[in-house]
Amino acid sequence: MVDFEAFVKYSKPGPRYTSYPTALEFSDEFSYDEYIKRLKECDKPLSLYFHLPFCRSACYFCGCNVIYTSKSDKMSRYLDYLERELEILSSIVDTNRSVVQMHFGGGTPTFYSASELDRIIKAIKKHFKNFASDAEISCEIDPRFLNEEQLQVLSSHGFNRVSFGVQDFDEQVQKEIHRIQPYDITQNAVNLARKYGMISVNTDLIYGLPYQSLESFKRTLELGVSLNPDRFAIFNYAHVPWIKKSMRKFDETTLPSPKTKLEILKYTMEYLPNHGYKMIGMDHYAKPGDELFKALENGSLHRNFQGYTTKGGAQLIGIGLTSIGEGDDYYAQNYKDMASYEAAIDAGKLPNAKGIYLNSEDRLRKSVIMELMANFALDIKRVESEFSINFFEHFKAELDELGDLVQFMNINNDKIEINPTGTLLIRNIAMCFDEYMAKFKGVNNSFSKTV
Repeated sequence: MVDFEAFVKYSKPGPRYTSYPTALEFSDEFSYDEYIKRLKECDKPLSLYFHLPFCRSACYFCGCNVIYTSKSDKMSRYLDYLERELEILSSIVDTNRSVVQMHFGGGTPTFYSASELDRIIKAIKKHFKNFASDAEISCEIDPRFLNEEQLQVLSSHGFNRVSFGVQDFDEQVQKEIHRIQPYDITQNAVNLARKYGMISVNTDLIYGLPYQSLESFKRTLELGVSLNPDRFAIFNYAHVPWIKKSMRKFDETTLPSPKTKLEILKYTMEYLPNHGYKMIGMDHYAKPGDELFKALENGSLHRNFQGYTTKGGAQLIGIGLTSIGEGDDYYAQNYKDMASYEAAIDAGKLPNAKGIYLNSEDRLRKSVIMELMANFALDIKRVESEFSINFFEHFKAELDELGDLVQFMNINNDKIEINPTGTLLIRNIAMCFDEYMAKFKGVNNSFSKTV
């Protein structure tokens, strides 16, 4: 049983830990030559992320790296450069390695036509021919920009997972966030996904948006469940207007109060389990037969920039504008502006802009934080064996810093286990093990609120 009264007081700015160290630590001190060396030497399976950054218009809540355009020539030019990036990458990376995961993110990947999507995928498979038989191949989809021909193409190329952005079904909320998307549009998109054999359909919802109330979100949940997706991702809206100018369009007095957000969260945590979904990681729910749920049960769930996955241990390569890659001891991010991205490729180089090397302490703390974030538990003996440390001596200060958060944890000599209330405070718990957080104390405009 979750103690919500205890929960609310912990709301403060904190990372979502899609990486450790977080992207705020990335810098141009990251050496291009060393990055290339790591790409050449790695022999692990591959996870490929492709960023397709274009959208027709702004959704005001969105925190993604996007380019708003209606110009088809601009989008086509990007594909030319994406193909050239693949050519450069294939001269560096052993493309015979098994591809166990591929993801199209955006932007709006299905803003591209069926023929353009076919072009992109054929260019990828020209270089990366060894896709695992159980590869997880997914695409983020805006139901407003989807037709049957596009899903035919995705299905024919082995895509087996789709994630539909919905956010909220309430008409007033949709109008305020600049995303009018009637229920039947989303329903038609889900039906097409099922028709073309997508084995996993995810639906994204967000709470904390303008004009949301408990009653309105109850209706959104009912409509969401009626679509019968395999997974839900239900995010706490990250209001960061100092980063995303579009968020400044909101009248902040229309944002739900912390009390209302808490009521919505509480209701969601009761409603979805009563309708066949179990909580997975932070903000996610899945049917008990879903592979994410099975991975959580056996402690093998992983977290990266693509969310929760069962494909841990792969080398993630980010391809396209602003994409982020990840190896054992580094993160690497491509340029965020198109001019620099194109200039790098014109020079025959990968468009790497910045990143970070992980020293031994970073790798230790990454292991601790990511295991806690993914599995709500930590195998202390594994950490001690892998990193040759005494956990309780090494992290004495961090364990002290947990303070009264320890009431949400069971800690013994072998393991840390987080209780149900603690799962909602997992970002707060992880922050205590984050060596970089000290410099952000008292700074409000760095991260979104944890609650």
